[in-house]
Amino acid sequence: MALTAGLAVGAAWLAQDALVYHPDRGSPGPTADVIDGGEDVTLTTDDGLELQAWFVRPTAADRRAAVLVAPGNGGNRLGRAALAELLAERGFAVLLLDYRGYGGKPGRPSERGLLRDALAAQRALADRDYPADRTIYLGESLGTGVVAALQEQVPPAGLLLRSPFTSLVDAGAHHYPFLPVRALLRDRFDVLEHVAVSDVPVTVVHGDRDEVVPPAQSRAVADAAARLADQVGLG
Repeated sequence: MALTAGLAVGAAWLAQDALVYHPDRGSPGPTADVIDGGEDVTLTTDDGLELQAWFVRPTAADRRAAVLVAPGNGGNRLGRAALAELLAERGFAVLLLDYRGYGGKPGRPSERGLLRDALAAQRALADRDYPADRTIYLGESLGTGVVAALQEQVPPAGLLLRSPFTSLVDAGAHHYPFLPVRALLRDRFDVLEHVAVSDVPVTVVHGDRDEVVPPAQSRAVADAAARLADQVGLG
């Protein structure tokens, strides 16, 4: 029995990256083939990786504001094209980020690596005259952990968290109560910890029946925000 438990813990330790990150490694192709007027952007991270992103200019009256989209743990930027078009129609410039190891790009995902990718994306927006104080960081699920850390280093105009967990450790413990997740997990993504000490305005959007991120964790993040702009629960 003890041997079986030990093997299960060992397997979880070795396979944890595969449990956390689910990249679509296929290339989504050129932006212009998917979004009219979209531009391909090369991001250079501070550890020397070159990653592709999509930049979409506003198609309505330009608000002179941008949205940096940090996606969840699955797919690639192709799955966020409709979101980018919707935001562009409302006057926002949009940068769709793909993390290292996603969308046919080099590198291996990790908490530290994803933050480096997001920092490179923020610099790319600043180079296009959308500095951080005119940018909203939009994080989805795992991406909430990325932008929560990013805003601590480069504060934005606002933070939009879609289905945030309190931490990846808490989310993992919820789904795998039979494993010592707190001892095993390398990547922590402490969303609540970052948000609780931030003075950036925060909006939290979450589902009331979310089976991936427990709604109670999303509500806890909203409750911890020092400057909660809104909390929206969707059934």
